[in-house]
Amino acid sequence: MGALIGPGVLLVPSLAARAAGPASLIAWAALLVLSVPLALTFLTLALRHPVAGGLSAYVREGFGGDASAITGTCFATAVVCGAPAVSLIGGYYVADLTGSGTAVAGGVAMFMFAAVIVANVLGLTISSGFQLALAAVLVCAIGLAVSVALPGHVTHNWEPFAPHGWWAVGTAANILVWLFVGWEAMAQLAGDFRDPARDLPRAVLMAFALMAVLYCGLAVATITVTASDGSRAPLADLVAAGFGRAGRDGTAVLAVALTMGTMNVYIGSTAKLAASLAGDRALPAWFGAGPHRDIPRRPLWALALTSAILLGALLAGATSPADLVRATSACFIVVYILALGSAAKVLSGRGRTVALTALVPVIVVAAFSSVFLAVPAGAALLSYALRHAARNRAPNHRFPVPAAAFAQADKRERPDRAHDQTRPAAWARQKGGGRREKCDRSKN
Repeated sequence: MGALIGPGVLLVPSLAARAAGPASLIAWAALLVLSVPLALTFLTLALRHPVAGGLSAYVREGFGGDASAITGTCFATAVVCGAPAVSLIGGYYVADLTGSGTAVAGGVAMFMFAAVIVANVLGLTISSGFQLALAAVLVCAIGLAVSVALPGHVTHNWEPFAPHGWWAVGTAANILVWLFVGWEAMAQLAGDFRDPARDLPRAVLMAFALMAVLYCGLAVATITVTASDGSRAPLADLVAAGFGRAGRDGTAVLAVALTMGTMNVYIGSTAKLAASLAGDRALPAWFGAGPHRDIPRRPLWALALTSAILLGALLAGATSPADLVRATSACFIVVYILALGSAAKVLSGRGRTVALTALVPVIVVAAFSSVFLAVPAGAALLSYALRHAARNRAPNHRFPVPAAAFAQADKRERPDRAHDQTRPAAWARQKGGGRREKCDRSKN
């Protein structure tokens, strides 16, 4: 659940409801069904091919170094687009708490982002246990709010069912993808279980059951309780419907804590990822230059600059949180397409069938990204062009395998694993015998 629940639940369900109305329930249901083969695919990969590098290592094994570098670049681009939106979401909840407007929300967002940058410069990180606790509290708050608020509103706001047409259902699904990204975390978590073959499937089954119940309730409650008011703090409205002003205030505080904790992990991990990609020639060498530190400084400054520009564009009305959410989702979708395609190539038998079963609907959802696909496409072209140019300059040079910072550029992963190194293949054969054994996982 910690790999799935994050700040997206603070606003994304409301954005989906605005895009498709009550028909957005179809998008929720379709993505829940899609989660089954997704979870099974990554569960199979985690058990059969446990690696420290996660998706980047899987894509490298299936499609080679260029595809692996593109995967990392698209993931980093998702963070560049998503982090300003997440900070502004937190700002909206503070503005709701204080009764202020957009200017205060923007100021709070800027302050939160600056605080996270400074924390990473100083090497201050949010522990995975604290982050997981915040997610657990959020899950409980949503569950209680839905159970209290929904009975009195369950018949409200169902007409018209599809106010923007049926095509809008696909748009809503494209927005909601953000809430369903996280199953790939199993690739790194498998080694932490005492008995992965027994315990990991149980954890996945429990997580899916909890997610299905929580998301179904949240989807219906968003439509019936909060969809008609156009609020920028819809979860606070939902909790207030069940618990009054105290619930609204508590939700705002929780939203800020969860937002800053998530941003802390995202920003620091993405800085490491950018430096790793620079070493792999997938990003300009500038990102990897400079003295070595726990958190590379140059990527941090680049993230600060791009986020300030995007936040300024948000406040000026040049773009919207919905646009950044869709751009982020488009990047995640491309990452998943590459990972599932590689899984279909690496796995065999039933595992390959399940991977293909997941791949086809993900490609369909990608089609609804429309112009936002230009964001990951641009990142992929930049990555490929830089690597191609580097190969032309040094045709015999072999690029190093990127560090597993890619796996850590996610709110769910543990920061203390950010320097794990990956290998192109998840398994290696000993020279003297045919026995397969897991490759070692090194830690700093």
